[in-house]
Amino acid sequence: MSNFVDTIMAHVKNMNQAEPEFHQAVQEVVESLEPVIAKHPEFKEAKILERLIEPERVIMFRVPWVDDRGNVQVNRGFRVEFNSALGPYKGGLRFHPSVNLGILKFLGFEQIFKNSLTTLPLGGGKGGSDFDPHQKSDDEVMRFCQGFMSELFRHIGPNTDIPAGDMGVGGREIGFLFGQYKKLRNAFEGILTGKGLEWGGSLIRTEATGYGCVYLAEEMLKTQQKSFDGLRVAISGSGNVAQYAAQKVNQLGGKVVTLSDSSGFIVDEEGISGERWDFLMDLKNFRRGRIKEYADKFKCEFHEGIGVWNTKADVALPCATQNEISEEDAQTLVKNGCFCVAEGANMPSTPEAIEVFLNNKVLFGPGKAANAGGVGVSGLEMSQNSMRISWTREEVDAKLHRIMKDIHIASITAAERFGSPGNYVHGANIAGFLKVANAMIDQGVV
Repeated sequence: MSNFVDTIMAHVKNMNQAEPEFHQAVQEVVESLEPVIAKHPEFKEAKILERLIEPERVIMFRVPWVDDRGNVQVNRGFRVEFNSALGPYKGGLRFHPSVNLGILKFLGFEQIFKNSLTTLPLGGGKGGSDFDPHQKSDDEVMRFCQGFMSELFRHIGPNTDIPAGDMGVGGREIGFLFGQYKKLRNAFEGILTGKGLEWGGSLIRTEATGYGCVYLAEEMLKTQQKSFDGLRVAISGSGNVAQYAAQKVNQLGGKVVTLSDSSGFIVDEEGISGERWDFLMDLKNFRRGRIKEYADKFKCEFHEGIGVWNTKADVALPCATQNEISEEDAQTLVKNGCFCVAEGANMPSTPEAIEVFLNNKVLFGPGKAANAGGVGVSGLEMSQNSMRISWTREEVDAKLHRIMKDIHIASITAAERFGSPGNYVHGANIAGFLKVANAMIDQGVV
């Protein structure tokens, strides 16, 4: 690393100890920005990077709730309001046992650049709790959400901070959270996105992250005169992002051959489409079953544990969780002929894996670009709420497609301008940073 990167990272690690995911996210961005800082000394003088790395506000609170047996449980809640230079804080809420401050800071830091790339007026934030909604009754989830919002409502608002869903926070949780906010504030406001269609939600919001990931991959493929038609696609995960990434790949003529969950992964040589995709949707969204049931139903391969990236594929769409693609996985993908990777999840590739992809000229779309479709449509939902209107499915999908095309253009243009042609990692980081940095300069030291 250069002295510039060394100095920044030493400061970050000293000030944010035991937060490896946050360190990883910051280092990737800082390494991309070295040529930008060299050309723009005003950013260094104003300490833009140092200010960006430090959240504007961190809120941490207890969440007591009562389970179905009448026992009091206590979880920890968080909201990291990272940067508001471009607009109100925007980013999801994650309910999962792994949630801690370091992970939320990593996600919130990524969100700054992701939201900037969408071209919408959105700042960056993230929040959540170590509460696990799995195997909890609807009543238990409702009581937890009500307890969580009983503190969070003080810190959010339609012009201040607008959370959304994330891992463990779907339509059920958003509904309970919104209901409690409305009761406490006595106001029907667009303070959450991902709402139900009947009460302020947007069409395509559920599909947005998966669709957006595929739209960005489609744009990357076009640079090599390719399309999804006839391509073999490996997808990890089987939640919201993976489901709709698979649907969009099918619509564009590709064949999805893998999906996974925490128990293992399937390989379906027939392709996960039609009635098979319908079965998956019912399995995961209503029966909340394991992916092995899909393999049993359609008599395809099931493998316990990890290993989805051993499957031969032209395109890989990691849509599960952070750091799921290791250096060894990346080498296997390249060896098996993979030439395009787009990250549907947040930071699913390790730094070593990314280096393998870039060194082998793999088209690589980082998460802050490839999974920006979700927050893009969240921004569109906010616009509809403000205007008290609803756009059609076709209108929202067209706007989403335009956002992803604009992200691709911004990323590839910035990479070219600062000496890294074809490097979407550098391009996305630089394009996202410049917009935020210029806004911070304009607004002074605040």
